[in-house]
Amino acid sequence: MYDGILVATDGSDAAMDATEHAIDLAKEFDASLSSIAVVETRTTYDNAIVDPEEAERALREQAEESIAAVEAAASDAGIDVETTIRSGVPHEEVVDYAAERGVDVVVVGAEGRSNLRRALLGSTVDGVVRFADRPVLVVGN
Repeated sequence: MYDGILVATDGSDAAMDATEHAIDLAKEFDASLSSIAVVETRTTYDNAIVDPEEAERALREQAEESIAAVEAAASDAGIDVETTIRSGVPHEEVVDYAAERGVDVVVVGAEGRSNLRRALLGSTVDGVVRFADRPVLVVGN
């Protein structure tokens, strides 16, 4: 059913649940597994309190930690995973990477790290679901 699976991560609990589900699918279907984390570029800091370069460094570090967690979980399960970190609008980068990799399904957590955690699905998940040209599996409560 699935030859290629992509899991998007932001390091949130929901993303880790999605990672576990994607790993299970990869094992069950002997599918390749890829993972992406995106450094958000739409956020603007127009005050003197937040240094934009420091904010971007923090976001990149968070992305690196998120990808490292996926790599560790996949390794523990005996699954190889190809990972990438991109910069841009998260849902656009996820959809583009899914197309580039030719995956059969994108797995995402139902909500991410955003302050609007209770918003329906979250803006990134909503964008992936709306714009992906392949199935999207949303994992979460």
